[in-house]
Amino acid sequence: MDRTRNEPENGSPEGQMFEDRVAIVTGGGRGIGRAIAEALAAQGAAVHVFDREAGEDANGLVLHAVDIRDSAQVTEAVMALDRPPTLLVNNAGITRDRSIARMSDEDWETVLSVNLTGAFNLIRAVAAPMTQAGFGRIVNIASINGLRGKFGQANYAASKGGLIALTKTAARELGPKGVTVNAIAPGMVLTDMVRGLPQEVRDRATAESVLLALPEVDDVAAAALFLLSDAARCITGQVLQVDSGQYI
Repeated sequence: MDRTRNEPENGSPEGQMFEDRVAIVTGGGRGIGRAIAEALAAQGAAVHVFDREAGEDANGLVLHAVDIRDSAQVTEAVMALDRPPTLLVNNAGITRDRSIARMSDEDWETVLSVNLTGAFNLIRAVAAPMTQAGFGRIVNIASINGLRGKFGQANYAASKGGLIALTKTAARELGPKGVTVNAIAPGMVLTDMVRGLPQEVRDRATAESVLLALPEVDDVAAAALFLLSDAARCITGQVLQVDSGQYI
């Protein structure tokens, strides 16, 4: 297989497909982000988790306290890494659910600033090192609610819909320099938080899915690792739904 630009040679042993690559995962302290970060580390990547609270390094992860809403803080954190990143997963996200009539300015602005502006800040910060290397992989964690909308989630759905549009724009801008940009749109995923929801809420989501079983965090992590890998080198600007057919 012909390689383009400065893409790293993948001569690593089986099970170490990301050896010698540096990854950033935002919101990697728990849930989907944690599963992705640990999966990357298990495959040989040097993984830096950007989260609101650093905590202690664990399972091969290096944790950094970074407010992704602050562009200067994001740029400083990226530049402070010992090696430039070539893998980025924008996973950090929050919800502040209310109907439009009851949604406050703060509810709207806080969700947009974390879910969308935060992702933009990270993409902008890694664009230079990735394009200079001639290689990069970016995966943005969106949502099926960014495709279909959802009652009570005007802010969240708008942020995730915006993230999908940002994904496609970044793919166009960075593609000529060897950087792919894709999105994953999960449905309801069985995180610890979701497992704590009332059973009837989970049952409604399960009933929507054609597979009649909700995805686990590892299902989303597997999709992310595929899009970050050399196997997806010709895939960019795409949205991969991991939702058990919840939204068809």
